[in-house]
Amino acid sequence: MMVRTFRAHPTRVRLFRNKWLELTTLTPFPLFFSVWFPIDILAIVTAFRSDSGWEMVTGFLTGLLVWILFEYVAHRHIFHLKLSSAMGRHFIFLIHGNHHADPKDPLRSIMPLTVSLPLGFLIWLACRHSGLPAHNSGFAGFVTGYTVYDTVHWACHQTNSRRRLPRILRKHHLLHHHAPVHGNYATTVPLLDRIFRTHIRPR
Repeated sequence: MMVRTFRAHPTRVRLFRNKWLELTTLTPFPLFFSVWFPIDILAIVTAFRSDSGWEMVTGFLTGLLVWILFEYVAHRHIFHLKLSSAMGRHFIFLIHGNHHADPKDPLRSIMPLTVSLPLGFLIWLACRHSGLPAHNSGFAGFVTGYTVYDTVHWACHQTNSRRRLPRILRKHHLLHHHAPVHGNYATTVPLLDRIFRTHIRPR
């Protein structure tokens, strides 16, 4: 597996004039992994200690399923939202359009921690106060889904594995970027694109 180094990318799109704000939009994979992998492990351990075996299984799978659906819906209906106002178009470019402008940028293949950590905290609060008996397991499943997603997304752009599954996922996602039609919004579970009829047939 060949991994590109984290050097300054020659075609990087600048999003903010302020250099400190600009820095918050760049996320190396080792930094992402060193933050979110321990959070994921902590969430699983907390669920294991608080929930029974059956609650943990059902809660974890439910949280994972919620993430998988959220990933598809957010990518299709939010990240590619067509807005008429200049401010709206600028907002979409900030959250996702810049990635399409330069999909090979190694520091913008992952959601910035300044976004993912606050969102993760809000989702944890929502789970905690949901009143559901297996909310810890549900949060653990959701976080696991997110961690796997950003790992797969980064690998699709920054690695060139010859193994079958990574190659299938990479081909599926790169069609989303380079095909002349819109589609292939699911990154980790391509089956969703077939279910919702957004699958791009490779030519």
